[in-house]
Amino acid sequence: MSNYNLDEVKEMAGGDEDFMLVVVQTFLEEIPPDVEAMNEAISNDNPSLAYQFAHKMKPNLQLFGLNLMDQILAIEAWSKNGKGKDKVPEAAETISRKVEVASAALKRDFNLE
Repeated sequence: MSNYNLDEVKEMAGGDEDFMLVVVQTFLEEIPPDVEAMNEAISNDNPSLAYQFAHKMKPNLQLFGLNLMDQILAIEAWSKNGKGKDKVPEAAETISRKVEVASAALKRDFNLE
């Protein structure tokens, strides 16, 4: 069972395999470094920078069906009103783990090793 879902990507691509591949490659190039930068911002207690990265990743995480909205919203809430900082490390850990697993699966499934 895969931990990502390509239904929305397929719909967006309208059957264009090359376009799908570009979308997958873009995810792999942009999202893992963004996750790293977000985690660094969190460990440096920089909520506004953490927010920027979390917010930037949101459409891609949704597009690939990673079901991380609760975690993104926890980071955004901390950034906006300073509330829920206790939830942030766990949220970041969940995002990191899911993106790592999805990235590995996408590389394998699209032969991008």
